[in-house]
Amino acid sequence: MKKQKVVAALIWREDQFLICQRPAGKRLENLWEFVGGKVDEGESLEQSLIRECREELDVEITVGDLFLEVEHEYPFGIVQLYLFEASLAHGEPKMIEHQDIRWIAPDEIDEYEFCPADGEILERIKSEHSKRK
Repeated sequence: MKKQKVVAALIWREDQFLICQRPAGKRLENLWEFVGGKVDEGESLEQSLIRECREELDVEITVGDLFLEVEHEYPFGIVQLYLFEASLAHGEPKMIEHQDIRWIAPDEIDEYEFCPADGEILERIKSEHSKRK
């Protein structure tokens, strides 16, 4: 089964992070996810993430540390997901690619249906947030 490298950004604004709803008509339609996408040939993970945020949200980001790397097998292939901490460097997120975008707190995660590959990431966000309280 083919493995696809995918990057995503965990962008925080105070105590909330950004999530995006996948468009209707695409794989995993209507599910929530972190902004990002496939890594193109010849791109570094960081370059890919900067490009995806520009294309999907019309923002410039600063890429931070790798938050978590997850491998998930879908019926259509294996996704190798690299989630990076990131911050907005310029611009306000716009809905270009997604149906909806929202800032949510970690204790609101369970109110949204996320892509299956994000499960481990969301558990870590909830766990780290509960330690800070």
